[in-house]
Amino acid sequence: MSDSLKLALLQLNPIMGDITGNMTKLSKAWQKAREEGCDIVITSELFLTGYPPQDFVLKPRIHKILRRSVEELARETASGPAILLGTPWKDETGLYNAALLLEGGQIIAQTYKHELPNYGPFDEKRVYQKGKLPNVMLWRDCRLGVMLCEDMWNEEVSRHLAAQDAELFIVMNGSPYEAEKNKLRHSIAQKRIDETGVPLIYINQVGGQDELLFEGASFVYDSKKEIVAQAQSWGEEILPLTVHHQDRYLVPQKSTVAPSPEKNVSTYQGLMVGIHDFVTKNKFERVLIGLSGGIDSALTAAIAVDALGSNKVRTIMMPSPYTSAESLEDAAMMAKNLECRLDTIPISDTMRAFDLALSEQFMGCEPDVTEENIQARIRGVLLMALANKSGAMVLATGNKSEMAVGYTTLYGDMCGGYAPLKDVYKTGVYELAQWRQNNKPETSHGPNRTIFPDRILTKAPSAELRPNQKDEDSLPPYEILDQILHCLIEQDLGVAETMAMGQDSQIIRQIYMMLDAAEYKRQQSPSGPKVSCKHLGLDRRYPITNRYADRWHAQKTD
Repeated sequence: MSDSLKLALLQLNPIMGDITGNMTKLSKAWQKAREEGCDIVITSELFLTGYPPQDFVLKPRIHKILRRSVEELARETASGPAILLGTPWKDETGLYNAALLLEGGQIIAQTYKHELPNYGPFDEKRVYQKGKLPNVMLWRDCRLGVMLCEDMWNEEVSRHLAAQDAELFIVMNGSPYEAEKNKLRHSIAQKRIDETGVPLIYINQVGGQDELLFEGASFVYDSKKEIVAQAQSWGEEILPLTVHHQDRYLVPQKSTVAPSPEKNVSTYQGLMVGIHDFVTKNKFERVLIGLSGGIDSALTAAIAVDALGSNKVRTIMMPSPYTSAESLEDAAMMAKNLECRLDTIPISDTMRAFDLALSEQFMGCEPDVTEENIQARIRGVLLMALANKSGAMVLATGNKSEMAVGYTTLYGDMCGGYAPLKDVYKTGVYELAQWRQNNKPETSHGPNRTIFPDRILTKAPSAELRPNQKDEDSLPPYEILDQILHCLIEQDLGVAETMAMGQDSQIIRQIYMMLDAAEYKRQQSPSGPKVSCKHLGLDRRYPITNRYADRWHAQKTD
């Protein structure tokens, strides 16, 4: 046996349920690795189905297809590099999240995930059996300590493998993106090395799957906790790695170390990937966006153009009598800068038609939020009609601040198949827009110019559903609102604890009650990508019927 081995770490973007397509993608990567003299290729977690398959993997027929596919893959790759494959796997004892080692036309080793996550977006305990503490995989006189994602986050599995003289940890992952989480991954990996002295390879999935994003950024550490290789963020890559026997370990040699993007760069690129993959993996070709002249729709359009190209994005301006001349100008300039199509459909006549239709029912009632919501719903109907006629997908433009407090109209501006800003607070919207104003992502399909009219970045936010309306008529300033929401959502604090952060108790109670009351809206909202540690849906599962906040009316207590 050679003293050195060449590995190919496959940071790829599978498509959920496309087992044949994922097999083809893997086979092409395997062929390239064989041409480059690799000894083994390693995939991310559950690559064959895509991650996370959720209840899809409970279909009985799926396991016959998976077994047949794995056996076929083993036969077709019998002569060449071994494959360490992530896949669901059913045996006589149950269904497992598995890693299978294929070589010489057969499965020569397997291991099952021991630590099944059951928090945030994860609910693997309801789908998979818990694997026993794994044994090392014996391969070509090497002792491989294979872990599956969550196995690395607790010390039990790594210590167990180290006790069996594992020479190298290989961690296969489907680890979703959230801002700054990659620093935590590195920290946990270094801790496992600290405890055991074993070098570690971390392979992550890349791409978008419904509301989850995966940034890739696979990495490798040696036994001294020195990073020796790192793949790019937000792109597919085959990362080559050579390891050699030294003392009792397989020591990774220095390879390419891609830089880690800072928070706003990574989040913006993630939102691009989210739009691209949600649209294309669901077989849509184009998107529609209601362009209002405000910051949210402008940023949504910018990300969509960067992700898909100007020719795949159509914008619609739907002015009412309350739409300002500035908003009309800003929307037109934004579309021009993005080089995408802009159509204008005035809604004044439609508003009058609704007024006439409801005049008898509304007799004696003063105009209020009802008429404002009708405007939003007219726009929603128009966008959905255009989507039906053209086959395009509508992108909703609401942000996390609005979704949190219900400052959005059900069946109106919430219409759409995907809401790219659903997990981005309003203050974060401004940060991302300002970053995009001064930068262009490397993978952007958009034009090479400054894209936001200055006024969009500076004017006071307004829904423009009544004369002289401003968001701050109904809400605290977004700087304050977002701080309170971060306490209530991300930190899960109560009123008293949030007050201790320096906020006014009356405003906090108001926001808390709005947050609770809007749950029924959020549970009917479009999918939107997770970029924070507490997504309003995946990570925060609250009841719609919930009278906890009523106690404040009577007791004035937290």
